[in-house]
Amino acid sequence: MTDQYESVVEDALSTLQVARECVLREISTYPAPISGCDAQFNQLLSDRTRIANAIQALETTPFIPTPRMLEPGTSLESR
Repeated sequence: MTDQYESVVEDALSTLQVARECVLREISTYPAPISGCDAQFNQLLSDRTRIANAIQALETTPFIPTPRMLEPGTSLESR
């Protein structure tokens, strides 16, 4: 099960990285927009941010609090 999960996460990361490259390429070749008035350019910027956030979320190990570790970096509670 873990191998299948890791494979799916790797596929998602790969797809997001391809999407990021496509969006960056499109932004770099986009004609100069009128500041704040170009909805398509603003959408590309929004997509770039959303893709970057998704990549970061998949690459970051989340901290999941347990009864013995309530904050990141704390040691185990003595009992």
